[in-house]
Amino acid sequence: MENGISLYPGLDNTLTENLQLLEQAARCGIRRVFTSLHIPETDVAVLKKELATLLEAARKYGMEIISDVSPRTLSMLDMPKFDMSTFQQLGITTLRLDYGYEAAQIAEFSHNELGIRLQLNASTITEKILSELQAAGVDFSHLDALHNFYPRRGTGLSEAALCRKNALLKQYGIKVGAFVPSQGKQRGPLFEGLPTLEAHRLWHTDRAARHLAALGVDSVFLSDSLPLPEELATVGKLRGNEVVVEAQLLTGDKIQQELLNHTFTAREDEARDAIRAQESRGLLQGTVEPERNKERRRGAITIDNKDYLRYMGELEIIKKSQPADKRVNVVGRVSECELFMLKYITPGRKFSFQFE
Repeated sequence: MENGISLYPGLDNTLTENLQLLEQAARCGIRRVFTSLHIPETDVAVLKKELATLLEAARKYGMEIISDVSPRTLSMLDMPKFDMSTFQQLGITTLRLDYGYEAAQIAEFSHNELGIRLQLNASTITEKILSELQAAGVDFSHLDALHNFYPRRGTGLSEAALCRKNALLKQYGIKVGAFVPSQGKQRGPLFEGLPTLEAHRLWHTDRAARHLAALGVDSVFLSDSLPLPEELATVGKLRGNEVVVEAQLLTGDKIQQELLNHTFTAREDEARDAIRAQESRGLLQGTVEPERNKERRRGAITIDNKDYLRYMGELEIIKKSQPADKRVNVVGRVSECELFMLKYITPGRKFSFQFE
């Protein structure tokens, strides 16, 4: 996944804090930076003073620099007109066109020879807008999309709304990103998190980020001013098209522990009562002895032992509770607060466990 952080020169952080954030993010493998050049609360004098230094540092780390722009950006940067070469000289590599641009303009921008990519607002996109862009001759290969974040409580998107917008954009081959809030230093003026999904406002960043990945989002951005080091690490290692669920490990057996550390694929022939791993029997190294043959409640992670003969090594996540079976070991349990993630492990989907 191409994941990112956010920088807001002229707002909450000092230049030193922002430079340190860039360095820490780069160490975690993060290669995208989002910034906005039309936030009303921005101290424009500080923005003008610090922007070039920050963008130069981001370029040094090989980062894609995404700038949210609108007609207000021109006055903030003392630009007499919209000139893509000026953005290029600043080091901006992608322009997120928030509002105020017609389809014909976007089409023209998409064919620029400066190597600048464009980004659409995923949260406000419609079939009509995409049809107009297509009719205007937009080069969709130079576009992606990024959802809004929502500072005011109660205004973030629902999961259903995000999925509808994403499905629409995917029809045109457009990749989509979204934001998760941080439990570190939150951005003003409200300091109440900047999530895309309202449900994520009070969630830990790790769970929110894994949830977006489970929903098929292509890029996850930390939206707040100064995320925690562990949040940067989480976003940096996030894997796309995979559902990672938090779980408790219940076995001390090394053979079964080794098997549990793999990434699996949910079988295409979907069982009614369990999610079955396609590869687990082939990945098993050794013999599984019987242990913990307990009742298998919803969320139980099980491995068939040697008494199940050729099924030894079969790994399952239980969807419908089942009685104890001496041939089946209960080796882990999906955390109660993450049972909702099981619905995203659909046939053919990759999944793995993150043990506490």
